[in-house]
Amino acid sequence: MAGKFIIYQLLIRVFGNTNENCVSGGSFQLNGSGKFSSITSGVLENLKELSLTHIWYTGVIEHATKTSFEQYGIKRDHPAVIKGEAGSPYAIKDYYDVNPYLADNIPGRMSEFEALVQRTHDAGLKVIIDFVPNHLAREYHCDAVPAGVESFGVSDDPAIAFSPSNNFYYMPGKALDLSGIPEGAAGKGGPSGMGSYTEYPAKATGNDCFSARPGVNDWYETVKLNYGVDYQNGVSRHFIPRPKTWDMMLDVLLFWAGKGIDGFRCDMAEMVPVEFWHWAIGEVKKSYPGICFIAEVYNPQLYDSYLHFGRFDYLYDKVGLYDNLKAITQSCTVTAAGNNHPVSQARSITDNWQTLGDLQYSMLNFLENHDEQRIASDFNVGDPFKSIPELVVSLMLNTAPFMLYFGQEFGERGMLQEGFSGLDGRTSIFDYCSAPAVTRCLKSLPFLSGKPGTVNFLPEYEYAIYLEYKKLLSIAMGEAAVRSGYTYDLEYANCNNPDFDCTGRYAFARRSRKTIDCYQIPDEVVIVAVDFTQSAERLPVILPKHLFDVWGILPGTCEAVDLLSGKALPFILEYDKAVVLPVGRYGVAIVKISL
Repeated sequence: MAGKFIIYQLLIRVFGNTNENCVSGGSFQLNGSGKFSSITSGVLENLKELSLTHIWYTGVIEHATKTSFEQYGIKRDHPAVIKGEAGSPYAIKDYYDVNPYLADNIPGRMSEFEALVQRTHDAGLKVIIDFVPNHLAREYHCDAVPAGVESFGVSDDPAIAFSPSNNFYYMPGKALDLSGIPEGAAGKGGPSGMGSYTEYPAKATGNDCFSARPGVNDWYETVKLNYGVDYQNGVSRHFIPRPKTWDMMLDVLLFWAGKGIDGFRCDMAEMVPVEFWHWAIGEVKKSYPGICFIAEVYNPQLYDSYLHFGRFDYLYDKVGLYDNLKAITQSCTVTAAGNNHPVSQARSITDNWQTLGDLQYSMLNFLENHDEQRIASDFNVGDPFKSIPELVVSLMLNTAPFMLYFGQEFGERGMLQEGFSGLDGRTSIFDYCSAPAVTRCLKSLPFLSGKPGTVNFLPEYEYAIYLEYKKLLSIAMGEAAVRSGYTYDLEYANCNNPDFDCTGRYAFARRSRKTIDCYQIPDEVVIVAVDFTQSAERLPVILPKHLFDVWGILPGTCEAVDLLSGKALPFILEYDKAVVLPVGRYGVAIVKISL
């Protein structure tokens, strides 16, 4: 995939729920849910105006839920092994079906999803969905299994703890014991006389918990899938002959690829052996060469293996750039309030990309997703405007793709106590709930689309943060130097610059490539500088002679424009001299120089 692209992660159940009076822990009938139909052509056109290229529809594939759809021939799930009223989108109940609560006409739910895929493509956007390969719901039951396809666990031999021919890992002679889990204790029974949840023999839990008594912090609602790795006997690998789970999971991938999906975000990919990915991704791309695979991987020691041998296109950059930018922003926010120097310093951003080397271009950058605390929550920065500098670095440092979480562009706070999740600064993935800022956005959609005489229901600060995101995303995708150009880190040249202060400020340059797909590109350099303390009005940034030499830039007077204000700037480029960049109100300077 050439150049930068931008993904919008959208949890359909919450995004489309416009109920402004949701009750904590409320049922589907009481609180409601977003639908496939909630993502209208108008919604997609509005998202397209944010310069997005892909929509990651989270929570599409059917998962276990406390809501009963028995009248539609869907087996009811036991509440003891479900988190929240809605259940986790990552406790898959049927790999070949979509969630019934997302459909207006439940018997026609797959057709409604297919229509959403078509609407998304018609809007010029690509579709990503989750693929959850490591674990599935404890009561996995495939109602929609295609003809000739075996459901998981059906032909297992549960008397054997490990066998490459089994889909699951077993603990023979032991029953599953959920007594240590207050929220879903098996002994409490279920509604309508369902009785206690029983599982004999116990299966291993999704987070590699090989105990019959998982704890409250384990993924107790899920079962670990067996890819031929014997974790309890030296993590030995048994891949010849090919384990049965491999072929079954390839069939799942091909099923969804056949629905027109453009990419998969692969949940906890590092918990599945890289040998499987090497084989499966290769097989899928034989029939669908353009399909994209993004891996949730947190161990940097696995990056190279999962990209190059595993054949993934992109990996999460969570433990590197995300964690560092969050720490810098929080530290500099405290410093700006009058406390000591930042603990996490901006100059450490250089270490992030240098550590990754060429892998940096294959990392997916983000500031929010469903696992992380909202920027605007009291558990993070608390103010979405304070995060603008880290947004610019994450978005513009290189050609790596960027991901935006729904509501982030409006400063959604995630400070509701929706039910199972509690008050944790996240938008719940376990409950039937809504996101207030997103609800106001949907009500304001005609206004945001520029229709005269329509009403904006967004508070002033939410509209302001939206406009800021829209502008910055547009620069990232509209400027060739940022979208697909080269990067030069200017931080080292400014470490001794008395007017810059690398503890809370960071600078880099981007230069356009001369040609892209045989098209001539204007010769331009974009200089970006950010002030995490948001205290500077101007930033003098030294341009080293090495930059001139490497990029073949000649010193002298040039044309420049402030991309934030649109104003022309008088610029003179000199070896090892500073250019003074005007800083916007949120600590960002972005200037384009025409060479």
